[in-house]
Amino acid sequence: MDSSGPGPSSAGGSGGASVPDVAPKPPAQLSRYESQKRRDWNTFLQYLRNHRPPLTLARCSGAHVIEFLRYLDQFGKTKVHAAGCAYYGQPSPPGPCPCPLRQAWGSLDALIGRLRAAYEESGGAPESNPFAARAVRIYLREVRDSHAKARGIPYEKKKRKRVQATEAPSSSSGAAAVGSDVGGSGDVGAAAPASTAQAGGSGSTAPSIS
Repeated sequence: MDSSGPGPSSAGGSGGASVPDVAPKPPAQLSRYESQKRRDWNTFLQYLRNHRPPLTLARCSGAHVIEFLRYLDQFGKTKVHAAGCAYYGQPSPPGPCPCPLRQAWGSLDALIGRLRAAYEESGGAPESNPFAARAVRIYLREVRDSHAKARGIPYEKKKRKRVQATEAPSSSSGAAAVGSDVGGSGDVGAAAPASTAQAGGSGSTAPSIS
């Protein structure tokens, strides 16, 4: 009797079912915010490594964060007039002046927000977050106020009227209640996408965030 009937396919010689090739999914692309946050975090860590003496993240304090923000001023693009400048307090000066460029307050404020989040995402405890230190908040407030005076841009609370839903009694004045609202983010200059600039002599890179 002929036993040469159709046998198993040679492709399945190992006896197992063949598995179709599946291309691996490409990694999810980071959002612009996440990419910026990662660059800012790497820049700060590089700053700590180049610090003299070198600093570790565990020893970093609010004072070191303020020192980092001052270091970033050399990469700023926002003109901040000195008190003796003829254009001091003018929002649109008619000509150039020798006053230095600084990081805009709004850019620094946004940067600290990203670094504060990155610190906790890296395992740092919220209660020891140097980017949330009171000294950093005071510094940012002082920068905001000084830039506002130098550039002639007021930071005043905007007021808006709230319409009363219920009828006011006849004895009332009938005036609508007025509430205050802080408008927008209050940025002096909008934060732009980051590009890196070489820090002079330190070998570190810093984002141009103004």
